[in-house]
Formats: sequence, structure tokens, C-alpha cells
Amino acid sequence: MRENIEYKPLTPQYDAALAKLIRSALKAFCLDIPGTVYFDENLEHLSQFYSSDGRCYCILLQNGAFIGGVGLSEFDGDCCELQKLYLSDAAKGQGLGYDMIAHIESRAREMGYKRMYVETHSNLQAAIHIYEKAGYTEIARPKSVVHSTMNKFYIKNL
Repeated sequence: MRENIEYKPLTPQYDAALAKLIRSALKAFCLDIPGTVYFDENLEHLSQFYSSDGRCYCILLQNGAFIGGVGLSEFDGDCCELQKLYLSDAAKGQGLGYDMIAHIESRAREMGYKRMYVETHSNLQAAIHIYEKAGYTEIARPKSVVHSTMNKFYIKNL
């Protein structure tokens, strides 16, 4: 783990900051449109969503300040979905995205998942690069895609 970096479970005190980070990032890539997480009803209360069995969300703090987060949720049997990996602009370029993926994959293994799925959009080239470099393989669009605007899909055996 990098110095002054810590992961903590998402709590209600970080819900607003996380929703703001997610909306800001999506808007920056012209994805503040229907069919993305931007309009999810539960975006303002993600700590509640991720408190259910089979799900978890970890926020990332640097020197005690919130800089991002990453989560997972059940997807299909022994497969979970990597969800909502976001970093503040100031935290980008430090390799933290790779650390966050490794952290959430470890949590997934602890929870008994064998595979991890992720969906993204072709506008998010940096995310695509990170997923591919982290060992995710592109697959055809699954039947059960919640965010209809997403157009790139990946899977990885854990």
C-alpha cells in the first residue's frame, strides 16, 4: 500500500462527496446522460446500497482526505461486478487505479467470487487501458446490462 493511503468502508458521511465525484467525472467525459450511473436513483445514498450482502464499497483516503472509491456487487452466480471506480483529478497519475482494482479484487475473493465483470464506455480510454492492463478481457455485451449507455464489457478470472 502506498504511503498515507488507506481504504475504508463507505459510510453515509461520504455519500455526498462520492456522488459529486462520480457526477463530475461523468460530465467531464460527456457521460452525464441517461443510461449511466449519473442518473441512478441511489447515487446519493450509495452507502445504503453497498451495505447489502454480496456487495461492498471502499473509499480511498489520502492523508485523511477523500480522493476516490471502488465497489463491487453481485452479478451472476460466482461473478461480481467491479463498480464505480473513481478518483479525484488530483489523485490521478499515481497508479492508484491499479491499486484500487487489486484491492477490490482481493475483497471479491474474500467474499467467494471467482470472476469479476466490468462495464465501461469507449469515452473512458484511461479506464479501458487500466482494465486491460489489469488483466480484464473484452467480451460481448451481456444480456443483463443495467446502464444501457455502456458499450465496453470485460471479465477477469480471479
